[in-house]
Amino acid sequence: MDTRMSYSSAYCLLDVGGTFIKCADGRQVPIVSDGSREEIAAALNEAIGPTECLEGVGIAIPGPFNYAEGLFLMQHKFASVFGVSFRELTHLPEHIVLKFHHDVNITLRGAIRILGLEERNTALVTLGTGLGFAHAVNGKVRYNEMGSPARNLWNIPVEEGGILEDRISARGIRAAYVHKTGDSTSSVLTIARRAYEEEKAAREVFSDLGCQLGDALEDIMNELGLDTLLMGGQIAKSLNLILPSLQERLEGIRILPLPEGAVFEGLASLFENE
Repeated sequence: MDTRMSYSSAYCLLDVGGTFIKCADGRQVPIVSDGSREEIAAALNEAIGPTECLEGVGIAIPGPFNYAEGLFLMQHKFASVFGVSFRELTHLPEHIVLKFHHDVNITLRGAIRILGLEERNTALVTLGTGLGFAHAVNGKVRYNEMGSPARNLWNIPVEEGGILEDRISARGIRAAYVHKTGDSTSSVLTIARRAYEEEKAAREVFSDLGCQLGDALEDIMNELGLDTLLMGGQIAKSLNLILPSLQERLEGIRILPLPEGAVFEGLASLFENE
């Protein structure tokens, strides 16, 4: 049975990133995460839109963030609003319900609903400027005491020095391509295009990334008893380049692309009992 709710116009659903705010209605509102308080407030209010008939706002946002109180706690981004509440920043009236959730956790929650994975033990990896990870057991997403994912991948030390996110991320792909070719000007999108065009160096970069990710995931998937892996984020749009080497490392694990709209499906579910 499809348990998904339609996105009522009474609720505004926002996926707040460091460059854009993605809205459930399809808009993308630019936001400067290192901007002034006034600039950040203006972007958020533009994304929210008219409030006359608004009953609630659901916000997906990365940590650190106080999800219970709606307080910004990041210092690497949104530093100008550190310690400020979302409601105070946007001047939303008290009758509008606000729901906050970690972006990767709520995306996993939405994906589980869309794909019917309520009885599976599922991990979500997001590949982009960073490396995100969340997991669910029997369809229930696991959290730490701050409301962020219960486990992390991004900060695992690697033998060569640094952390896993240095290798498995957009900057990791670019660095690997520079090492192989000396080309420091190409974007990840360009490298992926060259890989699809059968350029040897580009294909090796993505194959190596799949190996590294699979090696990092193998122990944690076994430890947590996970049987399904969802792949999301901008880099995962090139999943076919990564999949063969990743699947080789994760024998027996079902690997699926993240379904479109999962973050908004998750946010919408927060208002089902309102």
